[in-house]
Amino acid sequence: MRRRVRGFVVVTASLALLSPATAVQAAARGGAEPVPLDRLYDNTAVSDDARPGGADFDGSGASLSAQDLTAAGWTPGRTLTVQGARLAWPRRQPGRPDNVRAGGQAVRVGGRGDALAFLAAGTSGAADVSGTGSVSYRDGTRTGYRLTVPDWLTGPLATKAVALPHINTRDGQRAAQARLFVVTVPLTPGREVASVRLPRAAGLHVFALAVRASDARWSGSWAAAPSGYPAVGPWADRTVRLVVHTSVGGPRVRLRFDNTFAAAPVRIGSATVAVQAKGATARDVPVPVSFEGAAGTRIPAGAQAFSDPLAFTVPARTNLLVSFHLPEAMTTAPVHQLAVQRSYVSVPGDHAAEGSAAAYTTVMTRWPLLTGVDVGGGPGSVVVLGDSITDGDRSTMDANRRWPDVLAGRLLEQRAVPRYGVLNQGISGNRVATDRYPGDGVSTDTSGVSALHRLDRDVLAQTSARTAIVFEGVNDVRWQYTAEQVIAGLREIADRGHARGLRMLAATILPCEGETLCTAAADARRSAVNAWIRDAGAFDAVLDFDRVVRDPARPARMLPAYDSGDHLHPGDTGLAALAGSVDLRALVP
Repeated sequence: MRRRVRGFVVVTASLALLSPATAVQAAARGGAEPVPLDRLYDNTAVSDDARPGGADFDGSGASLSAQDLTAAGWTPGRTLTVQGARLAWPRRQPGRPDNVRAGGQAVRVGGRGDALAFLAAGTSGAADVSGTGSVSYRDGTRTGYRLTVPDWLTGPLATKAVALPHINTRDGQRAAQARLFVVTVPLTPGREVASVRLPRAAGLHVFALAVRASDARWSGSWAAAPSGYPAVGPWADRTVRLVVHTSVGGPRVRLRFDNTFAAAPVRIGSATVAVQAKGATARDVPVPVSFEGAAGTRIPAGAQAFSDPLAFTVPARTNLLVSFHLPEAMTTAPVHQLAVQRSYVSVPGDHAAEGSAAAYTTVMTRWPLLTGVDVGGGPGSVVVLGDSITDGDRSTMDANRRWPDVLAGRLLEQRAVPRYGVLNQGISGNRVATDRYPGDGVSTDTSGVSALHRLDRDVLAQTSARTAIVFEGVNDVRWQYTAEQVIAGLREIADRGHARGLRMLAATILPCEGETLCTAAADARRSAVNAWIRDAGAFDAVLDFDRVVRDPARPARMLPAYDSGDHLHPGDTGLAALAGSVDLRALVP
């Protein structure tokens, strides 16, 4: 449109009135006003199976199947929560533009948080596509970021948000796993985002982006990391009652359920929370939780669901009963395999609201679907990324003697440092740099994806995380991975944690002479990794757990008093010694 200013004719254009192609070109220019992402869509990624040539995501006529997306619960306009970020899948029908090819466009985005989350995928044919962009804040400041996104056909299944079983082509449908990813980059804490400039990166497609809110009103009290996607049950019209042990308490509670690694949605019909009296018996009548005001929720594949805040007093260091009804048949589920805790499954029916244990006739020792319990208030959380020693293997069943539990008790009994929640993200059998479970499909191995691949989900996205402790590596050196590989992985973990503003601590690897795989060569690799942890300065502090438990007379083995009997895992006494050796001041950022 034309307007006259002091004798000059000025031509202006409203981006809302421009064609999508023109809007993209305008938004990519430095002076363009930022606009919502959906006004910039310039590529079509999704086609109907009846018209497989109706989209061209990668430039060669291949596209995502709308039917596969629907089967996964990814329907047009659906808001998906992944890694704590709420991202809206494009509200577009198949064959219509539904994503942006990143070319420096200015996108209107708002909010305060710890990270900017992108729902994205690459189509360059390479492993990753990468580029730099910038974030503008309401106070006039700006920061840069680098976004690296895996390829939609070759990227790691271990880090995907969802994988689909087919792709559509001009010649019809073919079997190939199409992957979509959620990738986050750090934001400046406390500043309100005004807009984001996308990278200029050929082959980088963005479907959605949002600020992941950092909510100081919550502290993580309990957590468990999904370690695989094994067969369960089968469960149909059953209620699961999980026993979980809190670290810190608070006057409010919310629950987190994750459908990690899944190919299909899972429906939770109802859910309750109660303090445990004994076994599956509640101390008082279980209190129902809601999900966006509803009694239940349907969690898409790869997504998560948070319950609404509930006024419920959560005691510190107490067992809770979290019960949820599964009305639909379930034969596989994301689980944390080694709970070292008895939980329960009911006879048919919704028994979540019952305080009695009568309906809960089956015992299990793993935690499906539930991944977090948050409490209102508090100073935040310490997250422990570990393997079976952290997971509590060989500790006493139902006794909560894992070393992070003992550490949580120490924090609660003092006043010198904040009383952080402690979140145990140990997975038995886990490794630093290699996946035991590939991250997709039904798993027979429940030792999880690598620490590198699960870091974003299991540490950086945890509620109010302030400090992380990394205690991994023994499984790598036992299985003949080199010290250099372990060191490279630990260095990357430290760097990625520091980039998010976390205080990063590392614990040295324990001696294990006498266990079958703990050969002299393995011990040499272990010693090399420990020397690097102590001397390299990559972490903010070192917890020298090796020195705590080793036998001075034979440093390659554990002191008999601390040994559970298998020479690899400490028993209750050894785990308490690890927790007791932690300088609590080292946890404070």
